[in-house]
Amino acid sequence: MLNNPAEKYRPWPVLSLPDRRWPDNTLTHAPRWLSTDLRDGNQALAEPMDAERKLQFWDLLLRCGFKEIEVAFPSASQTDFNFVRQLIEEKRIPENVTIQVLTQAREDLILRTFESLRGALRATVHLYNATAPLFRRLVFGMEKAQIVELATRSTRLIRQHCEAQPDTLWQYEYSPETFCFTEPEFALEICEAVAAVWEPSASRPMIINLPATVEVNTPNVYADQIEYFCRHFSRRDDVCISVHPHNDRGTGVASAELAVMAGADRVEGCLFGNGERTGNVCLVTLAMNLYSQGVSPGLDFSEMKQVVEVVESCNQLPVHPRHPWAGSLAYTAFSGSHQDAIKKGFDARKPNEHWEMPYLPVDPQDIGCSYEAVIRVNSQSGKSGSAWLIEQNHGLTLPRALQQDFSQHVQRETDAHGREMTHNALWRLFRSRYGLITQPALQLKDYKSESQHNGELLLQATLLINGESWHLQGRGNGLLSAAVNGLTRLHKQTLVIKDYHEHTLGERSDSRSVAYIRCLSADGSSQWGVGIDSDISRASLQALLNAVGARS
Repeated sequence: MLNNPAEKYRPWPVLSLPDRRWPDNTLTHAPRWLSTDLRDGNQALAEPMDAERKLQFWDLLLRCGFKEIEVAFPSASQTDFNFVRQLIEEKRIPENVTIQVLTQAREDLILRTFESLRGALRATVHLYNATAPLFRRLVFGMEKAQIVELATRSTRLIRQHCEAQPDTLWQYEYSPETFCFTEPEFALEICEAVAAVWEPSASRPMIINLPATVEVNTPNVYADQIEYFCRHFSRRDDVCISVHPHNDRGTGVASAELAVMAGADRVEGCLFGNGERTGNVCLVTLAMNLYSQGVSPGLDFSEMKQVVEVVESCNQLPVHPRHPWAGSLAYTAFSGSHQDAIKKGFDARKPNEHWEMPYLPVDPQDIGCSYEAVIRVNSQSGKSGSAWLIEQNHGLTLPRALQQDFSQHVQRETDAHGREMTHNALWRLFRSRYGLITQPALQLKDYKSESQHNGELLLQATLLINGESWHLQGRGNGLLSAAVNGLTRLHKQTLVIKDYHEHTLGERSDSRSVAYIRCLSADGSSQWGVGIDSDISRASLQALLNAVGARS
């Protein structure tokens, strides 16, 4: 890289709009959407989609709710031409869906385009030509007047063919292709000239598309350009203003959102932003951004995982694991502090209240993602992550001190192998550490208790210790204190119950219960044990035995 890039590059000029209004606007409704996946996104693939993949993608777009879909560049290839014909002849286009096709400003290509659309119920013909000084000078060698004449002549031809086929509901779209670095006055001039030929009205709908063909400035400058155009275009009320932002600077989403704030009615883009170079604007991100603000996007991504799978299969390109809203890790927290905040959020959440969750701007379940993907455990995770997974998958609400104890075991385990810990591995570790195994070191077989005249309780129990049967007897002011008394004499060590917690594992009367016990010894060391049983007394006694067994 150059030490002084200014020697080679210069900033693109900004538009003077001191009374801009868009910064005070908010997004309160969704724009019209146009998917260009089957045309713009398809052209960006090293291996363009065949008919089977195109149909698979087409069906996905319909399920997602798109009503306008740019399906092909029919004059560019026989494959694209055939696909348009297949959609029409096989009656695959719902009555409320408009297909759109692209053409350059050449007579032979326009004629071929109309051949592909024969018999369509609703169709948009999209004409484009480049208007920026760089393209006029370097690519086409044309003056402004020649560029305008090319656009108007092609528009006139398109109008003639539309009028010759009145059984189709036609819509016309014109794009000054390099709008974002075209002089604002000339962009207005050529669009005014094109609109004068088409004569837009309710019965003759027209779209003017103002693309950021290559991002050359910050999104606020693009918004200024859109607002300037909307405020000065003489037929503004008769046309739909569309935008097609690319992502060369990585700000395609921001450009689209600010453009809509600045007056645009429609956004063109692809699912997950596939397109030439760094791609174009991601319609999934835009739609979900609206959804997270309580605005219905008019698109349905309830099965986001399926959407990702279809797009990856058709495009043969992966969706990044941390792609906004849709990536496989988009809602996942590995960090201990993040996991702790999320757990507290779920603990505090009440039914039917507005969604307020640390680190989760939407409920993953709204788009078909399970909560199992939210918190995952590795060496960076803390106590809350492991505890949350145990609670979500097994119903155990661990006391905070037990969360801390278990997290230390998890930390040692993940540090040892350096990998993420699966839910099954986490549960196996929990059971082995706290005695929830088939044959714990100290296993309660049976017990009985009797109240004595002095108010004490006498406990008689049969234990299995390493496979051998032992008799336990103890006295105390309750069941657990009697058990501690008997175990102290059996092991000849002083034991104290430091923590005790219990809860049921369901709301039915026959639900099982779980008990958590921490035992403290004379040397200050402690160990937790957990017991689960349909009888809370048996669960408590087994939890105590598991704590003692882990120490022995």
